[in-house]
Amino acid sequence: MAEIRTGGARDVAALFSDGRLTAVPRKQARREQLLTHLAETLFERDRPYTEPEVNEALRTVHDDWPALRRHLVVAGLLVRTKDGARYRRAG
Repeated sequence: MAEIRTGGARDVAALFSDGRLTAVPRKQARREQLLTHLAETLFERDRPYTEPEVNEALRTVHDDWPALRRHLVVAGLLVRTKDGARYRRAG
């Protein structure tokens, strides 16, 4: 996983312990901050990913990787093909 950026009391790094996400924030703004960080650090721009590749990347940071994948898609940070076979980082 890429380096966690720091800078502020509400920093994303505070959500991690030993490189692992301790919990997915319930507050939407905080969760969006986390999801943006995950999209930027785990997925390259302009590169297609298979579902197993997305799962493996998310598994490196949290045990509930299906929820993280769903949150990333709903937030529009990962775009999924209709059949769910391919993903791409949005933006």
